[in-house]
Amino acid sequence: MPVKTIQKYFPDLSQTQLHQLEALSDLYEDWNSKVNVISRKDQEHLYERHILHSLAIAKVIRFVPGSEIMDVGTGGGFPGIPLAILFPESQFTLVDSIGKKIMVVDEIGKAIGLNNMTCHHSRAEDIEGEFDFITSRAVAKFDKFIPWIRNKVKSQDQNGLPNGLLALKGGDLSEEMTDLQYHTDIFDLKDFFEEEFFETKKIVYVGIN
Repeated sequence: MPVKTIQKYFPDLSQTQLHQLEALSDLYEDWNSKVNVISRKDQEHLYERHILHSLAIAKVIRFVPGSEIMDVGTGGGFPGIPLAILFPESQFTLVDSIGKKIMVVDEIGKAIGLNNMTCHHSRAEDIEGEFDFITSRAVAKFDKFIPWIRNKVKSQDQNGLPNGLLALKGGDLSEEMTDLQYHTDIFDLKDFFEEEFFETKKIVYVGIN
């Protein structure tokens, strides 16, 4: 059972969370045959390359109940859907500019009963309100991305990390981070997960306030 890949690193999942995670395989396979929301070759690696990859953020921060998170450029729902499953008492706003993808994400969320997630066909800068954290996965370089979201971060902190951006990235980030005028921390995912896929993967935390 592929969910065992997740259970290995998150042993405290409830039965509800396990059922939701298990349901994702068939849902993504079905939807992916109609709308290309994830790479076809990645379908068989869904739990490792998409779900566990998304949940890496939970190795860096445990969102307290009531936290509000906006997932920008969510694509097929990553990292937003796995995080919404893991943190049912936090509220997730998933945003993508591609209407077909966000429609699929919304349908998958409804199918597994995710009541703490809303989906928007929009650009991040057009979303109203402020959030404790912004998440993203390989959406754009920081010099382009941060201006989209810097006015969307709440000034009042309530989590273990000050409010900001949590970005899933890969490869050499030295050039991208050279002129970044914010406090940053880089976390290597190989420190959390033993699978080879995570060898070059990272989370970059950017404190926005």
